[in-house]
Amino acid sequence: MASPAAHSDSDDGMDALMDKFKTQRYKQGFNEGSWEEEFDKIPMFMKTAPEEIDPKTYPELACLQAIIHDEDRPPEEQAKTLKDEGNAFFKEKNYQKAILSYTAGLKKKCGDQELSTVLLTNRAAAHFHLGNMRSALNDAASAKKIKPDHLKALIRGAQCCTELRNFSEAIQWCDEGLRAHPTDKKLQELRAAANKHKRAAERDARKAKATGKKLLGEKEALLVAIKDRGIKLLQSAKPAQCGSDSEDEDVGNSLAISQLRLDGLSSQEATGAQVFLDEQGSLHWPVFFLYPEHQQSDFISAFCENNCFMDHLVVMFGEELPPWDADRKYNPQSLQLYFEDEEKETLYQVNPEMSLLKVLQHKRFFVKAGTPAFIVLVKGSSFRKQFLTGKKLHGL
Repeated sequence: MASPAAHSDSDDGMDALMDKFKTQRYKQGFNEGSWEEEFDKIPMFMKTAPEEIDPKTYPELACLQAIIHDEDRPPEEQAKTLKDEGNAFFKEKNYQKAILSYTAGLKKKCGDQELSTVLLTNRAAAHFHLGNMRSALNDAASAKKIKPDHLKALIRGAQCCTELRNFSEAIQWCDEGLRAHPTDKKLQELRAAANKHKRAAERDARKAKATGKKLLGEKEALLVAIKDRGIKLLQSAKPAQCGSDSEDEDVGNSLAISQLRLDGLSSQEATGAQVFLDEQGSLHWPVFFLYPEHQQSDFISAFCENNCFMDHLVVMFGEELPPWDADRKYNPQSLQLYFEDEEKETLYQVNPEMSLLKVLQHKRFFVKAGTPAFIVLVKGSSFRKQFLTGKKLHGL
C-alpha cells in the first residue's frame, strides 16, 4: 500500500499538471484545422484503407499489418485473416485488392476445405464484378469441386455462363444446384433466364442461317447473270503476259472469268454500293464518272445496264451545272467518255448513246473493285489534247 507521503506527492503532481494546462496549450493534440485528416489516420476510425501503407505516415496501421501477416501464425489463422482483409476490400469495391488478398489466403493451403471454398467463391465474386467472367467461372468450378453443393459457387457459375452466352452450360449449373437446393429462388430464376436466352439464341441462329442461305443464293444468281453476259471482274491477280495481243486477250478473258467470285462484286470504295439484279433480271451497277481536269467525280449508285450514258449526263449536266465548272463547258453534247485499259495503257472512247451493258461486254473492259469507272473530258478542250497525248486511243 502506498504511503501517505507518496499519495500526497502524486496528488500534488497531478494538481500541478492540471494547473499548467490552464495557462499553456497542449501541443500534442489534434490541429483544429486538420483534425479530420489526422483522425482518419487512426486505424480504428479509418473510413477506407490507404492504397500504400507507409510506416512513417501510418505507423499504427503498419504495425497492425505486420501482426496480421506474421508468418509464425498457423496457416488457417493467416488464411482467415487474409479472407477478412479481402472482404474489407470487397466492401470498398476495391475488387483488384480483394482478389490479391483471397489469392494470398489460398496460397496458405491451410487444409480447411470450408475456408478454401469461401476464398474461391469470394474471389469469383470479385472477378465477376471486374468483368473477368472466365476467371470467375474457373474459381466457381474449383469451389464446386471441393464442395459440390455450395450454393454461392453454383449460383456464380450459372451467372458466369449466362454472361459468357453459354446458356446450355448455365442450365447445367442450375440443374446441379437445384438438385441440392430444390427451392432456391435465385437458381430457379437463373435457369428460367438461361433457358429463355438459349431459345432466343437458337431462333436467331436459325434466322441467320436462313438469311445467309438466301443471300448466298442471290449472289450465286448474280454471278451467273454476270458470267452469262460476258462481263469480266478484275481481281488482284493480273493476267499473265503472252507473246501476242490476241493470245494475251484470250488468256486475260479466261482468267478473269475463272476468277469470277463473290468478293469481286463488292465495291472497295467508301460508298459500299454493290451491283444487284432486279426482279426483271436487269443488272444495276455502281458507276464512277471521273473529271480529271477538275479532279472531281460523280457517283451513280444504281446505273441500269439497259440505260445509255446520255440519260445520266443529261441529268448531271442539265439546267444546274456543277459549281466547279466555272467556264460552263460541261454540257451533255460537248462531253466525251472513255474507259481505260490499264494493262495496255489504252483509252477506249465510249459513244454516249451506247448502253452500259454494251460497254461492259467489250473484250478489254474489266470491272475493277465492283465499280465501273469512266473518264469524262470536254470535246476540243486544251486539257483533253494534253490528257490524250502519248496514249493509245480506240473507239467503240
